Amino acid sequence: MEERIKVEIKDGVADVRLVRTDKMNALDDAMFSALVETGERLKTEKGVRAIVLSGEGRAFCAGLDMGNFGKMASGERSGGQSSTGGSLVTENRTPGGSNRAQHAVMVWREQPVPVIAAVHGVAFGGGFQLALAADMRFVAPDARMAVMEIKWGLVPDMAGMVLMKGLVRDDLARELTFTGRIFEGEEAQRLGLATRVCADPRAEALAVAAEIAGKNPHAIRGAKRLLNMMMDSDQHAILKAESAEQTALIGSPNQVEAVMSNMQKRAAVYAD
Repeated sequence: MEERIKVEIKDGVADVRLVRTDKMNALDDAMFSALVETGERLKTEKGVRAIVLSGEGRAFCAGLDMGNFGKMASGERSGGQSSTGGSLVTENRTPGGSNRAQHAVMVWREQPVPVIAAVHGVAFGGGFQLALAADMRFVAPDARMAVMEIKWGLVPDMAGMVLMKGLVRDDLARELTFTGRIFEGEEAQRLGLATRVCADPRAEALAVAAEIAGKNPHAIRGAKRLLNMMMDSDQHAILKAESAEQTALIGSPNQVEAVMSNMQKRAAVYAD
């Protein structure tokens, strides 16, 4: 797994880096496995309070490995067959409905703590969809992004349609999908696909992740659960969930510590 992804955890921040630098971190079978295994492990990793997802070398992630397109052209990979040989439709799916390739992306949306994607170089196709799974995207001004699948006669199939919903207007999602055109950091922010445009996305992401890691971890997790409800739950369910989360927090040791540390003008010390 370390041939594809490296993880360092320090002071509550998991620094997750794609390290297939010779291929611009393209998605091959080993990278899919590493994304799933790493994401599943971090869901329950004690002490993790925020995650930064980035790519080493020249790119965040260039998308599907070119070898897969060669297999499609030669007929070695047939219609309905995943990159690992199973069925795109019927292979084992997660409780959330994802097949394996989709799960490599959705596992980052499913993290109980905030995830920040630091995007530089390119984020094309599957790499773009991977960035969308994060709670926030910090993007370099010259980063190049695209819903690239139409170039290869395909549609986005790594949860892109789920993840674009709510980020961009419907007509803009359609334009990007139908054309496959490349856009850069400033436009990504105007479209709603970048949270911040910054000269050093990874450094800024790590700094914000450290700030988040210094907050009450139970409040951060509760806030993420509420934010995840906003798109698909009705008003009554969200209002009830707000009350339930707040009831669990008020008077809890970490919430008391948040109050006391502010009153005493000192750094808070929270328990996981």
